[in-house]
Amino acid sequence: MAHPFLHFKTITKHKFLVMGQCFKVGLIWQGLAHDMSKYSPTEFIPGAKYYMGTSSPCNEERRNTGQSKAWVHHKGRNKHHFEYWIDWNPNPEHKWDLVGTKMPVRYVVEMYCDRIAACKNYQGKAYTQRSPIDYYNGGPTRRWLHPESADLIELLLNMLADKGEKETNRYIRQNILKGNRYK
Repeated sequence: MAHPFLHFKTITKHKFLVMGQCFKVGLIWQGLAHDMSKYSPTEFIPGAKYYMGTSSPCNEERRNTGQSKAWVHHKGRNKHHFEYWIDWNPNPEHKWDLVGTKMPVRYVVEMYCDRIAACKNYQGKAYTQRSPIDYYNGGPTRRWLHPESADLIELLLNMLADKGEKETNRYIRQNILKGNRYK
């Protein structure tokens, strides 16, 4: 059974959580534009059909159909997802290998904001400042990220776990994005 209202509520809550995080670090436009593709029919219809409320409906779509067309659409339009940055290896000796290319810093920071918001959205009261790094460490992200992009997201998520949002956001504003807003 489809749940369009519940799905709309979940993705909108997520969008506003990311927007708030982005605003706190100074990424105003990215906060406003974050995940707008989720409202497109290509993503919204399967999202409502496979809505679970506790995890991404893309996971359920994948389990039911063998793939998630919504996810393929989403990752190809949203630069804060590491999958957007996977390309063929430019080294001629490894030309058929896929590798993570370096993400611009502002998208790594948006990924940080997205990870916090997703964990808060799906975990609710169980969320802790360790949740985003625990989620990251439980998946294959490191394997596919460019080493510099991986180092930055890990620095931010570990700082969040150790020092909290306020201190990590201050660090991002003052040390990561200051003077490099469009890097």
